[in-house]
Amino acid sequence: MTVDEVRVPGQPEEKPAALPSPWRSGRFRLFFTARSASLLADGMLMVSLTTAVLGAGYGAGGVGYALAAWMAPIALLVLFGGVLADRFTPQVMMVGADVARMVAMLTLAALLLGGDVPLWQIMALMALSGAATAMFQPGLASMVPRVAEDIQRANALLRVSEAMSALIGPGLAGLLVAYWNVAGSFAVIAGAYALSGLVLAPLRRLSVTRDESDDPMWRRLVTGWHEFRSRSWLWGVIVIWAVYGLFVFGPAIPLGAALISEQHGASGYGWIASADGAGTIIGGLIGMRVRPRRPLVAGACAMLFFALNPLAPALGWSFTATALTSVAAGCGFAFWGVMWATSVQSHIPLAVLSRVYAYDVAGSIMVIPLGRALSGPGAEVFDADRVLLFSSVMAVVCIPVMLCVPAIRRLGRTPKPVDGTAGTAATAATAPSG
Repeated sequence: MTVDEVRVPGQPEEKPAALPSPWRSGRFRLFFTARSASLLADGMLMVSLTTAVLGAGYGAGGVGYALAAWMAPIALLVLFGGVLADRFTPQVMMVGADVARMVAMLTLAALLLGGDVPLWQIMALMALSGAATAMFQPGLASMVPRVAEDIQRANALLRVSEAMSALIGPGLAGLLVAYWNVAGSFAVIAGAYALSGLVLAPLRRLSVTRDESDDPMWRRLVTGWHEFRSRSWLWGVIVIWAVYGLFVFGPAIPLGAALISEQHGASGYGWIASADGAGTIIGGLIGMRVRPRRPLVAGACAMLFFALNPLAPALGWSFTATALTSVAAGCGFAFWGVMWATSVQSHIPLAVLSRVYAYDVAGSIMVIPLGRALSGPGAEVFDADRVLLFSSVMAVVCIPVMLCVPAIRRLGRTPKPVDGTAGTAATAATAPSG
C-alpha cells in the first residue's frame, strides 16, 4: 500500500491526502465484478444442491454427505492453495479455479437433465468444486492491495457485495428451481463462475512478485507458517477465533435457525435472515467511512453485538426484537471483517500474503463444522436454548480475552516505518508486527 505523502524534514506535519476511491481504478472494478459474480454463485449453490439431492431421493443425509464432500477439500487443500498462489500468482490460480468450478457445475447440470444421478457423482463434482475453491480463496487477500490503494474502502465494498450476494443468491436459485428446473440453476451458477474467470483474466498482467525459489512444497508451507507465527497479533486472533467458531458460530446457525423457525415460522426466519444481511450491508458501509487508529480494537468491540445473535432465540424474544438484533449482529460482524482484512493486507508482505492468508482461512473455518456437529447432541442433553445462552456468553468472553493480547490491542492502521522512514506496507511488514 502506498503512503499518502512523504514528509520533508523541517516542514510542519500536515494531514495526509485522502486516497483515491477504489472505483476510480479499472483494475478494482474488474476485481469487484469478478468477486461479486463468484459470491453470487456461492450464494446460489447451497439452495440448488439441497434441492438436487432431495429431489434425487437421498434425503437430509445425502445433503450432509454432499456438503461434506464440498467442504472437506477446502479445509484440506487451502494451505496448498496459498503456496501455489504465491508461486504462480493469485490471478492465474483464481482464473484456473473458476474454470474448474464452471466445468463441475455444467457437468452436474447435464447429469441432472439426463435423469437420476448417483449420489457419488454429485459428491465427486462437489469435491472438485471444493478443491477449486481452496485454490481460489487464498489469492483474494493479496489481490486487494494490488488493485486498490485504499485497502479499507475496497474491503468494505467487497463486504457489501458479499452481503448482497448472500441475500440475492438463495432467492435467485429458489426462483430458478421453482419456475425452471434445478439443472438450469446449476447452469446459471456455471455462468457466474465463467464471468468471474473472464473478468479476472485481464488482471493476469498485474505486476506481481512471484516466489521463484526451487523449494519443495513442504518448505514453502513452512515459510508461510514462520511468517504466520512470527506475528503474535495474527495467530492470537486466529486461536481465539477458533474457540469462537467452535462455541459460537458452530451452534448459532443450526440451533438458532431451528428455534427461530419454531418461534416465528419459516417466513419469519426468512425475514430475520434478511435483517442479518441488511446489517452486514450497513456494517460494510460504516467500514468505508470509519478509520480507527486501532482497527482490531474497534472491530473486536463491534463483534460484541454478535452475542445478540444466539441470545435472541435462546430467550424467545419477539419477532421485532430478534430482527433488530440480527441487524446489529450483522453490522458488527461486517465491520470486524473489514478491519481484520485490512489489517492483514496492510501488515503482511505481498510475496507471502497468500500463504499467510491460507493459514488464516484454515484456522478460522476448520473448527466450525465440529461446532455444528456437536450442537445437535449438545441440544439433546442441555436443550437448545441453554446451548445458545452459552454461545452468547462465549461471544462476550472471547472479545476481552482477545484484547488482553498486547500485540492485538496495539496494532495500528499501518505498519511502523523501517529505520524511521515511511515506506510501503509490503516493505514495512517484513518485520514481525507482533
